[in-house]
Amino acid sequence: MTGTIVNTCTIIAGTLIGAWLHRGVKEKYKTVLYNGLGLASLAIGLNATITNFPKSEYPVLFIVALAVGGVFGTWLDIDGHFKRLVNKRSKGETEVRLGDGLATAILLYCIGPLSMLGPVISALKGDHTFLFTNATLDFVSSTIFASTYGLGMVLAAPVLFCWQGMFYLIAMLSSTAISEALMAELLIVGGLMITGSGLALLSLKDCKTLNLLPSLLVPVVWFLLKSLI
Repeated sequence: MTGTIVNTCTIIAGTLIGAWLHRGVKEKYKTVLYNGLGLASLAIGLNATITNFPKSEYPVLFIVALAVGGVFGTWLDIDGHFKRLVNKRSKGETEVRLGDGLATAILLYCIGPLSMLGPVISALKGDHTFLFTNATLDFVSSTIFASTYGLGMVLAAPVLFCWQGMFYLIAMLSSTAISEALMAELLIVGGLMITGSGLALLSLKDCKTLNLLPSLLVPVVWFLLKSLI
């Protein structure tokens, strides 16, 4: 878990630095940062999806996952509950954007090859290179996010820890549980979710990305059922 602990700490450190810078950032510069983060999210999300399309063994699984997961997530109103939790003690545009920023940061930190493969390699081989690389990237990202949205972005750190810890634990219990095929499907769906967050940051379309989170469970359930048949 060394790599995951380092990754979590870099997000906390980056957030503290960014929050300190937040006080001196003028609104026009925050708008530029919103746009920059939005464009970066689009690029990262589309890259993850397109790169993993050729690796998919089930080309329509991501469509089924988004449909089923989206309906279930909307029924649970995950996006609404999350934003109300983040903003329950305050009102206004800044706080609303905090909810959007936190959702995007969590997706960017958690949904990616380094963050998902890193804990697996760390558990199986004791190699933390992927996670240390991811930690460096997340340090820069968390500083930018916090300089835009404030100290509340630190809430993404425990989410990352639990997410990577889950992959680490699964890999420790079963080295074959997380196959390359399953990872490809997760990255396709996750990439589209990050793309949706980018559209929201650019104020082009609020896709309520958090309502799509259950979509990540659909490929897992499919591969589990497939292994049992």
